[in-house]
Amino acid sequence: MATTNDLKNGMVLNLDGELWAVVEFQHVKPGKGGAFVRTTLKNVLSGKVVDKTFNAGTKVDTATVDKRTMQYLYADGEDYVFMDLETFDQISVPGGTVGEAANYLLPEAEVTVATHESVPLYVELPTSVVLEITYTEPGLQGDRSTGGNKPATVETGATVQVPLFITTGEKIKVDTRDGRYLGRA
Repeated sequence: MATTNDLKNGMVLNLDGELWAVVEFQHVKPGKGGAFVRTTLKNVLSGKVVDKTFNAGTKVDTATVDKRTMQYLYADGEDYVFMDLETFDQISVPGGTVGEAANYLLPEAEVTVATHESVPLYVELPTSVVLEITYTEPGLQGDRSTGGNKPATVETGATVQVPLFITTGEKIKVDTRDGRYLGRA
């Protein structure tokens, strides 16, 4: 248990049986009335963002979230298997928990896996990854970087919009947050 005075960005709270991460908080002390804490909370599982106000000093239940660096090993049906780099323990994470991160997940990639009471909550990728293009339409003479984009399939199976001059077999850098092309690798 902690109070609202102890809140920090990134702290995970257990409110009504759901886990919420503190995105931002502000301690407000108006001229009239009691102080309060205005927070922006993000649901750890669904990603839903809400604003919530607490009276100053209110007790809140904190959740212990264990973030560990793990290596992605392989896909096992709908699940993804990761190995802890310190203990070499392997855990299986459901495909729904991995979500969109699966589009940028290569074998042996190091990621952060967050767990609460040994239940995987989410998988956090590095902000960018280098992927090889397995197929894209050939570019035409005169194609320039400002000429537009075309779809390209990368080695994980995801489709990324790339400039017209990119060809099959090239390695590109992709932003894992929104799937944008960042440049050649």
